[in-house]
Amino acid sequence: MAKAYNNRGNAYDDKGDIDRAVADYDEAIRIDPKYAPAYYNRRFVYAGKGDYDRAIADYSEAIRLNPKYAEAYYNRGLAYAANGDYERAIADFTQAIRLNPEGAKAYSNRGAGYGRKGDYDRAIADYDEAIQLDPEYVDAYYNRGLTYAKKSDYDQAIADCSQAIQLDPEYAEAYAIRGSMYYFKGDYRRTRADWEQALRLDPGNVDVRNVLEALRQAGY
Repeated sequence: MAKAYNNRGNAYDDKGDIDRAVADYDEAIRIDPKYAPAYYNRRFVYAGKGDYDRAIADYSEAIRLNPKYAEAYYNRGLAYAANGDYERAIADFTQAIRLNPEGAKAYSNRGAGYGRKGDYDRAIADYDEAIQLDPEYVDAYYNRGLTYAKKSDYDQAIADCSQAIQLDPEYAEAYAIRGSMYYFKGDYRRTRADWEQALRLDPGNVDVRNVLEALRQAGY
């Protein structure tokens, strides 16, 4: 019976009927307090509403009931990261990797956690691993490029942003970062081309609009 409520909760969640989804997950847990999938699924709803503390609580209960639940560690890591707790996020991504060494997303998100802490070499190493596992992982290329940019390695940053753009020609952020790298290298023609493309793809990006206008006023 718990499984039936859990599955119906998933159906409501897919339809965007959050209140009914939560009610069904609650009922599944009431019927069987040891039914880990209901905790795991309910946390998706909480995370989607930005209630990361409650999401973390549900992930933690799912992990208590099933200590080998790699996806629960991974998603709790995302929730910790959203809360700004990068130490715990890194710990959870590390555990997810131990349980599932083929999980490219866990490496990539652990890399993001290291990047937030300023440990750029570890971040790059994790992005390397994510890309090795999934050579078309566009966000891993972009984030590795962003990390190289923070290390002032402009050529590597350009190479990674270019790869991200090749995989996703509408990746506005990749154009913006690549444009910035060209700017630091003094290649203002390519800078302007990339920033203009970034703005076409994301007209609401005020930062790109402002720097592009400054570039035009400077005569470039």
